[in-house]
Amino acid sequence: MAIPSSTRAIVFHHLASASRKIPSFPNHKIQFLSTKSTNPPKFHYKSHNKKQFFLVNLLQRYGFPPSQFSSFLERNKFLLKSNLNDIEKSLFILSSFGLPKKSLVSLVSGCPGVLGLEFLKKWRVVCLKIGDLGVSPLVVRNVLEISRRFQIEPDRCLESLRVLKGLGFSACTASKVLDELPELIMMKESEILWRIEFLVGKGIPRNEIERIIYLHPGFLQVGAEDRLKLLFEEFQELGFSENEVCKEIVKEPRILGMELGKFSRCVQLLRTLKCRIPIKEKIFSEGAFRAAFDVKLRVDCLCKHGLTGREAFKVLWKEPRLIVYNIGDIEKKIEFLVNRMNCEIGCLVEIPEYLGVNFDKQIVPRFKVIDYLKSKGALGLKVGLRDLIRPSRLRFYNLYVKPYPGCEKMFGRFIGDVEVQRQHLVGLRKSFKPQRYADSKEDVKNMKSFVELLV
Repeated sequence: MAIPSSTRAIVFHHLASASRKIPSFPNHKIQFLSTKSTNPPKFHYKSHNKKQFFLVNLLQRYGFPPSQFSSFLERNKFLLKSNLNDIEKSLFILSSFGLPKKSLVSLVSGCPGVLGLEFLKKWRVVCLKIGDLGVSPLVVRNVLEISRRFQIEPDRCLESLRVLKGLGFSACTASKVLDELPELIMMKESEILWRIEFLVGKGIPRNEIERIIYLHPGFLQVGAEDRLKLLFEEFQELGFSENEVCKEIVKEPRILGMELGKFSRCVQLLRTLKCRIPIKEKIFSEGAFRAAFDVKLRVDCLCKHGLTGREAFKVLWKEPRLIVYNIGDIEKKIEFLVNRMNCEIGCLVEIPEYLGVNFDKQIVPRFKVIDYLKSKGALGLKVGLRDLIRPSRLRFYNLYVKPYPGCEKMFGRFIGDVEVQRQHLVGLRKSFKPQRYADSKEDVKNMKSFVELLV
């Protein structure tokens, strides 16, 4: 339908008049030349953005990922107010310590206070001396973080280094100690010497002290004086002599890091253990002290994977074979249970036998059979961990393998077409047959006379 010419003229007139009107913005305030604006000038905003732009480029140059820029600057707004030249000098000093980009980024992200230029100038000499010991850059990173967080002066760190060097420790030992225990720089010389003299007073040779500290640097941690005294008292109350304890500490320095009361629980478990004699003899083959420490290591392993202390002791009491098993094998079974079988770690409390059976010969083949039958929909009932572990080999074969020919190969036992190997070579029976001698005339005569007497 066509629009009349008169209507088009009216519409055009309204549009033309609307275009000549002055637009109005209700939220906009019109400013005259004679008035002063209360808003900040635009050049401040531009300078702020420009500084942020240069700071982002500077951080990116030293390895900061772009995904962390916004969150990092939001947490540390003081950097936008700092001098960019000082920040650049600080980052240059940190990189001169040999820190990898990942370590530098983690240090600055976790403790941005290390970017203080005056702080780094004080610590430059100390860090260079630490580097002369042949320590890893990670040690330098940890020392810088601890010193900045707790406001530690460089002289305190140099004192700790002098103590380690004065004790005759090698650069490798000093590096290991500072790597695992950077808070050592907070300790006084008297505190370090007390721990060493304590071990010497108990009967440990001085030439073994460095090895003990290298394997267990936590022995030097802060606040260990009272705990060490109480730990040795606990050993004596359990009936172990100082000589026996010191011998075991030299073999296994991690004994010094045991929690108070835990060793007593391990000894109590061993005293109430009920198992076959061969297993018990194997558990105590290296002595009662070592057996108790082996219990402690297995308990820690189980607790690390999610069990409580009480549950871990319960599992070991029900399945004593774990005490003599390798910890690596136990962890492999737990990872298979959780990640592959999709079971919870708590089911070990009810079925600890899972950790006692052979992994390659029993656990894996049985799981393959059950998993295969589940995928084919051949199982009418739910098969749990108890049904997988507790049946004997023959019963499991009869239930889940024999009715399904496709499972025999993956199960690997009781296969009918496998020829049983003979125990002896063919013809070996003839070789062991006694030699037969021909009867002489005299032998025949003697046998005849013997038979006649019987008649």
